[in-house]
Amino acid sequence: MNETNREKFIRVAENRTQKIINMLRLLGNCSNSYVYEYSQKDVDKIFSTIESTLKETKTKFTSKKDKINDFRL
Repeated sequence: MNETNREKFIRVAENRTQKIINMLRLLGNCSNSYVYEYSQKDVDKIFSTIESTLKETKTKFTSKKDKINDFRL
């Protein structure tokens, strides 16, 4: 199968985007305080890291900035 770069981008980007959406929904399940214990500091750190990584990733589409940070609570 001869796939164009555009077709490859669409296939890969759609799959990866859907995986991210699914994982964010799963993360939302952790908000159940009857099952999990967490602090506001934990929540702030999680979403600060997600927002920062999202911003870095978005920047890659307009510039060549490569920076990868591992997440830790």
